[in-house]
Amino acid sequence: MTQQKTFKRRVRARMAKTGESYTAARRQLLTDAPPPFEPPVSEERVVENTGHGWDHWLGVLDEWGARGRTHTEIARFLMDDRGLAGWYAQSITVGYERARGMRVKGQNKDGFLISVSKTVGVPREHLFAAFDDPELRERWLPGAEMRERTTTPPRLARYDWEDGSSRIVLGIDEVDQHKSRLGLNHEKLPDADTAEEMKLWWRERVTALKALLEQDGA
Repeated sequence: MTQQKTFKRRVRARMAKTGESYTAARRQLLTDAPPPFEPPVSEERVVENTGHGWDHWLGVLDEWGARGRTHTEIARFLMDDRGLAGWYAQSITVGYERARGMRVKGQNKDGFLISVSKTVGVPREHLFAAFDDPELRERWLPGAEMRERTTTPPRLARYDWEDGSSRIVLGIDEVDQHKSRLGLNHEKLPDADTAEEMKLWWRERVTALKALLEQDGA
């Protein structure tokens, strides 16, 4: 439904710009259509955390002229003008670029990006500490090197990963008093194979994190 509404809006916009009939505008857009849209975050989570779904955000960015903007400019617009938290601004930017054929799945201007998420049965302060406290982090992420760039406890954090060639971006949302949801992006990965490998690895590590925190909190 989201893709259909968005496509109809694009047809009407092209009609207004070119004077073509609906059929002609639709045929031209289908000829140049990007691959099917695969959102990086589910419709349910986007609505829950931003107040609107993908159809809304794709339309907002189309009207703003995001096709001619950089990734950084789009994300900054969503944060500064629309009040979105950094992680969701980044995710919606990735989704928009993917939906409009501006990147292949997982790719951006700085390389490849993967996302993992997990709901954990602890308050978000505890989940944040699992990344922020080196001793606690070592228990579920042994041997990993993460150097802090910026943090906004207990919601957001950015880290340089290992040799600094890639980056970790965290977003932590409160589900209720005793439950929180982690969203983790690993950015600037060098290629699709590395991205797929890291996605599987992070899924495994985040599952271990959930088990550790919930066991400690039991």
